[in-house]
Amino acid sequence: MSIKDLAADPDGLLTYEYIVNHIGNCDDIMGDLVGNLIGVDASGQFTVSAARYLHAVDADAYRPHVDRLIAAAIERDREHRYIGDLLTAIWGDGYIDRADELSAADNNFRRIFKRLYPSSAL
Repeated sequence: MSIKDLAADPDGLLTYEYIVNHIGNCDDIMGDLVGNLIGVDASGQFTVSAARYLHAVDADAYRPHVDRLIAAAIERDREHRYIGDLLTAIWGDGYIDRADELSAADNNFRRIFKRLYPSSAL
């Protein structure tokens, strides 16, 4: 399967599965894969899953891709069905206690936190 084939992916599942099944062997095209996933995933479901997966595999190596996926997921997941899963997966169980610190250091965290906790003092 090629990037051209994945462009016909209707919702992002095929691209997400490609990333998972080829991790370590597709790093040279990861930017293209992430771009394709962002382009076809209208709900943010697979974008969030890919961000969580890449972060779990190697947070440092995939950081630029994870950041890009998270930013796109924030835009796509208008109903907040999936972005809440990122808080614990990316920033850990104690994210709520470190919300001020994390918000100051990470724009994606701040954006998610404000969407999920709109009445918070952040």
